[in-house]
Amino acid sequence: MDAKIGKFLDSIGNFFTGSDTIPWCDSDIVLGCEREVAEAEKDSSDERKSECLLRLSWALVHSKRPEDVQRGIAMLEGSLPSTSDPLQTREKMYLLAVGYYRSGDYTRSRHLVDRCLEIAPDWRQAITLKKSIEDHIKKDGVIGIGIAATAVGLVAGGLAAALSRKK
Repeated sequence: MDAKIGKFLDSIGNFFTGSDTIPWCDSDIVLGCEREVAEAEKDSSDERKSECLLRLSWALVHSKRPEDVQRGIAMLEGSLPSTSDPLQTREKMYLLAVGYYRSGDYTRSRHLVDRCLEIAPDWRQAITLKKSIEDHIKKDGVIGIGIAATAVGLVAGGLAAALSRKK
């Protein structure tokens, strides 16, 4: 019983704090990946360059800095059409979904994660991301309903006060 109460209280806390299970990345990791890409550009195979760019994209879309996330989205959108390997396509679509999720575009993120799950239905990362997206959409809906109810209450209260003054 205590475990159920604890889980319930945690879910309420998560609702208000907006916590999720998608990892964050700090700027040191982004810088390290950028250095790795620069080194790979000089004297590495195309495969190595591609791996380094994918790691950089991962770091950017998981960054806490919105400008990094946008940069990661742009990199992934630019490279996705030329990707022929199905596994890399899936990875890039997932990373794009993370980027859109981080930037608050839950509709695009859900669409991309659904495409990932069509390719790999048991992919736990994509399932977890989809749950986080749906939780945010529900939370935004509840907040929107609360705001609308408050506005209606204020208008009704104002009308009631105005009518009571007339009498």
